[in-house]
Amino acid sequence: MTSPQGTTTVTEGIKTVLHPVSDLAKAKAVYAALLGVPPQTDSPYYVGFEAEGQHIGLVPDGGPQGMTSPVAYWHVPDIEAKLAELTAAGATVKEAAHEVGGGRRVATVIDPDGNVLGLIQDR
Repeated sequence: MTSPQGTTTVTEGIKTVLHPVSDLAKAKAVYAALLGVPPQTDSPYYVGFEAEGQHIGLVPDGGPQGMTSPVAYWHVPDIEAKLAELTAAGATVKEAAHEVGGGRRVATVIDPDGNVLGLIQDR
């Protein structure tokens, strides 16, 4: 599908949603009950669940990115190309693409209304 800017980069959809939490232990219990599975990643700085093809992450106090609300992450094959398309369309980069481990790169942009959109590229 061609975008208004003439590009053809598509997403793989929203597969990851990160939630800032103030009490990691309490949030972990609630999300485990909601999703019906224990966390696959369980550390003091991040708790992650895999359920039905979705990754749900809990980020204590919004983490270093200063999250104040949940952020949905769109999975893309080329994060730099998608960032270029989004900024050309009017978004502004909040968090530039960077490695977070395991060959995964993430970035966030802000749309014209102030909504944060996340991008993930797995290599």
